[in-house]
Amino acid sequence: MADQQAAVEEEEDIGAWRNHFLTLLDRIPMPIAVCRIDGEVHVANPAMAAEWGTAPGRLRGRSLRELFTPRSEEQIERLVRALRTGRTSRYPIEVTWRAGPDGADRRGEFTIDPIMSTHGVPPVLLAMLYVRNERPDPPPPAGVSVTEAQARILALAASGATTATIGKALGLTVDGVNYHLTRLSQRWRVQGRTALVAKAYALGVLAPGHWPPVASHDLTAP
Repeated sequence: MADQQAAVEEEEDIGAWRNHFLTLLDRIPMPIAVCRIDGEVHVANPAMAAEWGTAPGRLRGRSLRELFTPRSEEQIERLVRALRTGRTSRYPIEVTWRAGPDGADRRGEFTIDPIMSTHGVPPVLLAMLYVRNERPDPPPPAGVSVTEAQARILALAASGATTATIGKALGLTVDGVNYHLTRLSQRWRVQGRTALVAKAYALGVLAPGHWPPVASHDLTAP
């Protein structure tokens, strides 16, 4: 009986730490993904999803090789050799991709950290993306280019939904929702949710004359 209780407590501790990790991941402004050993995305934070103009959950199950193009196959082969031999050093991989609201060519560098487990759990890859050609957000009216996730967040915020309710509806944490709201507030140079919603209507991101509020999809990035 004591062993069962200990196992339950250990499982609860693991669940709590997993939730803490996901919350911290959402707060980090650097694009990060946790991947399986073959590069399949298991978890992506909002910053990574923003590079593709989508929500984090929509990157799950996709391959890093599908999303990003390595500039050198030798770097990939070096990582594969390291994984086969159980080495856990950090490995840089230069990549290019075309995504985001503007669809522009982008380039950067992944730092891949193989995380090996001692409890029989398959190893995972922690992939951190350093974007090299980041450009400042354009001033309005170029600010009407928002991601699908951001447009849905704005529509729900305009309806009076709480941050927690928005997160539940979109599969985001509270911190993930706040991340997008903060970025939009900085881009549009407004303070407060009321002003942010008003700006969204003024820029045509939200369609007038609709209740509950809806996004103007023709002005929303794919």
